[in-house]
Amino acid sequence: MTVTYEWNCKTVDVHPTEGSETDVVYNVHWVVTGVSDELDPDGNAYRSISIGTQTVPLNPESEFIPFEDLTNEIVVGWTKEAIGEEQVEAIESGIKEFINQEINPTSVTMTIAD
Repeated sequence: MTVTYEWNCKTVDVHPTEGSETDVVYNVHWVVTGVSDELDPDGNAYRSISIGTQTVPLNPESEFIPFEDLTNEIVVGWTKEAIGEEQVEAIESGIKEFINQEINPTSVTMTIAD
């Protein structure tokens, strides 16, 4: 099974001013969606999401990027760097495991008839 991951880091918290800069991102609300290449009986891809937040410190050694010039790709990079490679892998692995449990359940809930 192959799972494709999409990171959405478009929702952020900003400080209106920080030093001489304005609209400085300091916290990212991330959503990671995993979509399997396997389909359910209705023909839909299995999918799962994980959500969270991550603080992203202003790096004085990097050139400041104005808020209006930010893209999801840039903020995803900041977020993954702040989270760390090991935790990024754990998030994506957890999504894949959840999808695998949907495809191959080890437990199901059933109702006993009267």
